[in-house]
Amino acid sequence: MGDRNDRVPMMTGRTRRSTIGPTPAGGNSKQANGSKQSSAGEKTPSHPSHSNGKVKKEKQVHEPVRTPQERSKICERLSCHVLQESLLSSASGYSNYRGILNWCVVMLVLSNARLFLENLLKYGILVDPIQVVSLFLKDPYSWPAPCLVIVSNVFIMAALYTERRLSVGTISETTGTFLYLVNLTTLLCFPSATVLTLTSMTPAGGVFALGVYTILFMKLYSYKDVNMWCREIRHTKARTLTRSHSCPSVAQSNGSAVHAHVSYPGNLTHRDIYYFVFAPTLCYELNFPRSPRIRKSFLLRRLFEMLFFIQLLIGLVQQWIVPTIQNSMKPFQDMDFSRMMERMLKLAVPNHLIWLIFFYWFFHSSMNFVAELMRFGDREFYRDWWNSETVTYFWSNWNIPVHKWCLRHFYKPIMRRGANKWVAQTAVFLVSAFFHEYLVSVPLKMFRLWAFMGMMSQIPLAWFVGRFLRGNHGNAAVWISLIIGQPVAVLMYVHDYYVIHYMSQS
Repeated sequence: MGDRNDRVPMMTGRTRRSTIGPTPAGGNSKQANGSKQSSAGEKTPSHPSHSNGKVKKEKQVHEPVRTPQERSKICERLSCHVLQESLLSSASGYSNYRGILNWCVVMLVLSNARLFLENLLKYGILVDPIQVVSLFLKDPYSWPAPCLVIVSNVFIMAALYTERRLSVGTISETTGTFLYLVNLTTLLCFPSATVLTLTSMTPAGGVFALGVYTILFMKLYSYKDVNMWCREIRHTKARTLTRSHSCPSVAQSNGSAVHAHVSYPGNLTHRDIYYFVFAPTLCYELNFPRSPRIRKSFLLRRLFEMLFFIQLLIGLVQQWIVPTIQNSMKPFQDMDFSRMMERMLKLAVPNHLIWLIFFYWFFHSSMNFVAELMRFGDREFYRDWWNSETVTYFWSNWNIPVHKWCLRHFYKPIMRRGANKWVAQTAVFLVSAFFHEYLVSVPLKMFRLWAFMGMMSQIPLAWFVGRFLRGNHGNAAVWISLIIGQPVAVLMYVHDYYVIHYMSQS
């Protein structure tokens, strides 16, 4: 009996724990005492401990109220998929490929390092700075290229004094136009005749001298146009243009000097025209934007880049380009097209790398150095040509000084005369093709028109890319034309130069 009484409280405790909480509706749930509940309306027999007839209500536990944050967390645990596209799909809208770009750069560096190491093992060290100096100074007592550059001052003075006579009305506009025509024509013909005549003029020296004269031709043409526009405005009594900051400064009462703004013809001074000649622009203005001061740290960085990259360019040409071109002569002589293609592709990588280094050295380091030294404010020498999706966008953005000159002094005047857009663009490409051929054929003293045809081929290429290719495909087409087109032209000129000057002698 004592054992039985001791077991009752234990059973009661188990019953209470088992009955807490709801049971399924209409279901049978076993109680701790072994009785069954057959339906929702039936009650289980009372426990002996409830002999007083009162049945305590069972405690019901309700589900707690959850916040939206808690519900979202529960949903996240229940589901892990959403409607989305793969990152490499164009429909995903994903555009951050920085890691892939870094990978491409690393692979490019590694592949070029292997090629450079192979070149060193095969040919040894070919870099020779003395040889570069001899290219420009084949005859150290004549120095034809620097002498040609010095003579160019004659054409600068001719333009200045012609403008002075026009400003005071000593000569008519017709006479002034004729004098400019003679001056600019001689500016192109005189150096080319000198390069073709002098045997001491090397191809490198000829390219340098003709490049200076070509830049001077474009500058003086712009100088003529702007001053003519100023005279037209003065004659019509319209708003006058102020002179450039490069004009002489006037003293203030406190002794400080500021740059004066004067109207035409106050700009017709020696200081003004020589500031324009040395400024990193091809378009003349009476008001050049000026930076407030010369930043010495910026100037020193650009100077260091100029010295470093010019040495790197010379070394790469001697070590990488020259041996590749020399090994390309035999396939061209034998007309072995498979070997010619292999040589061209082998030349494409170093040639393109050198072109990119030259772009940075000239358009960023050198032109910013000159602009900072002269406090020239407009530093937009290039735009994002590497994102070009069309050929016309590339040619409009990789060389901003030339683009501005063509737009201001050639393209828009043709459009104002009634020509349509296609004719004007074709005319611009013709002028560009002429100067490309002028800068290559005359120093090499041979005329093959490879550069001219290469530039003119940009017209159908621009039409094809603009018509059929868009986005990344167009950008890839522009890059392919740059990487492949230049080596083809280089090999063509080198082969013809080799045949003319070396095969004929042998």
